[in-house]
Amino acid sequence: MIPLVKPMLGIEEQMLVNEVLLSGKLAQGEYVEKFEQDFALYQGSNYCVAISSGTAALHAALLASGIQSGEKVITTPFSFIATANAILYAQGEPVFSDIALANYNMSPHILLDTIKNHPDTKAIIVVHLYGQPAPMKEIMEIANKYNLIVIEDCAQAHGASINGKKVGTFGHLGVFSFYPTKNMTCGEGGMLTTQDKEMAKKVRSLINHGQAAKYHHDLLGYNYRMTNIHAAIGIEQLRKLPRFNDRRKEIAGRYSRDITNPAFTKPICLTGFEHVYHQYTLGVNNRNHFIEYLEVHGIGYGIHYPKAIPDQPLYQQRDNLGSFTNACKAAERVVSIPVRPGLTEQEVDYIITTLQNYRENG
Repeated sequence: MIPLVKPMLGIEEQMLVNEVLLSGKLAQGEYVEKFEQDFALYQGSNYCVAISSGTAALHAALLASGIQSGEKVITTPFSFIATANAILYAQGEPVFSDIALANYNMSPHILLDTIKNHPDTKAIIVVHLYGQPAPMKEIMEIANKYNLIVIEDCAQAHGASINGKKVGTFGHLGVFSFYPTKNMTCGEGGMLTTQDKEMAKKVRSLINHGQAAKYHHDLLGYNYRMTNIHAAIGIEQLRKLPRFNDRRKEIAGRYSRDITNPAFTKPICLTGFEHVYHQYTLGVNNRNHFIEYLEVHGIGYGIHYPKAIPDQPLYQQRDNLGSFTNACKAAERVVSIPVRPGLTEQEVDYIITTLQNYRENG
């Protein structure tokens, strides 16, 4: 079986983690600071705050943005559920604005209608799904017009950019995840990026029990700190990220060029948009038939995501969820195939040949 996901960890990560272990300084400390500095430089962000997970970073971003109980936050209905759940953690009210089927990201046209239907909206969480940047120019124009806070969920888009500007630097806050399936990993962890000094200061307090100074608690905070152990892995993974992303794009380029089977709808990438292919996601009409075919031929796959968030039982209890027709259509069609940087040329050749031979009704 060719696995869909397999983290690429080397001797460099082992050596730096061992350095942390030998130091005895396992909790948050100098390695976390180093990771934050490196990530800020890579991103082009003024401030970065390392956090225990991407989900915790989303929660902290909403709290730092001042979201109050019952206030509306618009987000996509087609993402991992953590994107919307973080709004519930902050006691906000999620409102879903449908995606464009061409790229599975939030549609600016539909977003504008959603805001008009919910004029009391306070913020937007934009997701750069599968490593494909959302149309941030149009989204930011809308957000600025209506004075809305924008949080970018970049959990799947480390290094993605639009005209050279990295995602996570367009909105007021950017959030990244370092879960093992991501383009780079810490084992577990997250990062929050911002250009706003006061916002970064507030986040640092929120993730450390609300402390302004040791044993001086101004806010209700949380234990969302990253450890030196996780940061050590992240430092080395960040150094490798450009190479990892280049390989992902190379493999994706071959798929886009050489898979010509009309049974599949392939990802698109707009001019000026740098897609980093966290997933290479196909659209297919008969998904059950296709995944059976992949299993028989030993090719791993993923379905991200088989159900729109508003269709989850947790959200069925809620009212005024917004529109998500396209998200439901996408949820019925999407299948991701391996695009991880560790694939060999022989494995890529095999995947292409196998997909070329697939017959939708065969």
